[in-house]
Amino acid sequence: MSPAEFEPPITAPSAIVDTVRRQGFAVGGSSWVRGFASASLPDGAALAAEWDDMPLDPYLKDGGHYRRRRHASFVVDDGSCQRVPHRAHFQPLQYNALHGGMERWFEPMREGFVEQPFWSALLAGLGRVCSEIGRVAPRWYVEAHQFRIDTTDGIGRPTPEGAHRDGVDFVALFLIARSGIRGGETRVFDARGPQGIRFTLTEPWSLLLLDDERVIHESTPIQPLRAESGATLPGHRDTLVLTYRRNGFQDA
Repeated sequence: MSPAEFEPPITAPSAIVDTVRRQGFAVGGSSWVRGFASASLPDGAALAAEWDDMPLDPYLKDGGHYRRRRHASFVVDDGSCQRVPHRAHFQPLQYNALHGGMERWFEPMREGFVEQPFWSALLAGLGRVCSEIGRVAPRWYVEAHQFRIDTTDGIGRPTPEGAHRDGVDFVALFLIARSGIRGGETRVFDARGPQGIRFTLTEPWSLLLLDDERVIHESTPIQPLRAESGATLPGHRDTLVLTYRRNGFQDA
């Protein structure tokens, strides 16, 4: 980790729930994720294959070509996980001033990926954690987003809309990989005050879990590293974002 990067405040697995209740967010290491997923996570090569072949996001209003994306929706109920028919992703303008207010139809996540045993265990396990944090046990409406932000344009913006909330109950952001980049710093702020924290996720399958009603978040732009020759190297940052909402999906 370079001196410009800040170590993430990793929370012990046993303290994740209490930490989110207390401060609105927590950062978990990959060991915690493997524990509650109760199944083997895909290895690096398998994950790379899923993120290497994704279509460009056609909705970027800044005209950029730095974001690739897939999307899928699920219902998690009493430990079960059911994929629902492919649907548009929608956010009201109050949560996304740049891309809100319109239906965005992204290419679906691959069946071969989301049908692996780890996937339903991952979504159901996180659902149990969200229920425990909220002291409720509802049906969760989950949207899954695969993102690749790259340096094709010289700079890539993970959150072009800036610091924001998503209009859900909980947001789980997993770092899948980062290669050949600097930047991509995660920032979390109290939605009702000046308090904030910044750090850089670097470990594959490390996780930021957010109470979306209490905090806002963003990730800073990424830039390519330079080789000793001075040439820029291609770089990217891959993430998986899962949002959990109690009262149905957000629709137009």
